[in-house]
Amino acid sequence: PEVKAIANQWVIEQPTINPETGEAATRKNIPSDRFPSPFANDVAARAANNNALPPDLSLITKAREEGTAYVHSLLTGYRAQSPAMLKAFPDAKTPEGLHYNPYFANLNIAMPPPLTSDGQVTYADGTKASVEQMSKDVSAFLTWTAEPNLEARHAAGFASILFILIFCGLAWGAYRNVWRDVKH
Repeated sequence: PEVKAIANQWVIEQPTINPETGEAATRKNIPSDRFPSPFANDVAARAANNNALPPDLSLITKAREEGTAYVHSLLTGYRAQSPAMLKAFPDAKTPEGLHYNPYFANLNIAMPPPLTSDGQVTYADGTKASVEQMSKDVSAFLTWTAEPNLEARHAAGFASILFILIFCGLAWGAYRNVWRDVKH
């Protein structure tokens, strides 16, 4: 219900065709629609992000090993480089405009820390909005975005396995019944 409400609030409606007239029309958004980009095009996206093109995060949790944990670690992993590391590796200083994050592949990421302080989000049920909690929620949401039908697929898979087991039992029983009087 909450995802449907969020989808309905998007300003951009989806293009469609009116089935009665065949003319172009628009419809309200539904959860399976693609998220609208906050940028008009790639040039605008780069201009707003220090010349780094932001990735499509809809499949990030499927694209990375332990994807949900990776996103959580990435969101909470921003920190200053340790003086010991800078002393051992003086050339490893984070370049201007980048941010140190040990969970990112090359340690330096153009995205500034998105979750900087507690209370950036207000939860309807009164949950305390800590950086840790918000990061878990973002990670869970991106996991759902990558696999919105995961629960339905698991239920269908369970039903299929159950059917196969029952069918195998019936087939084995029929086999035993048909061949019971035949000497082997």
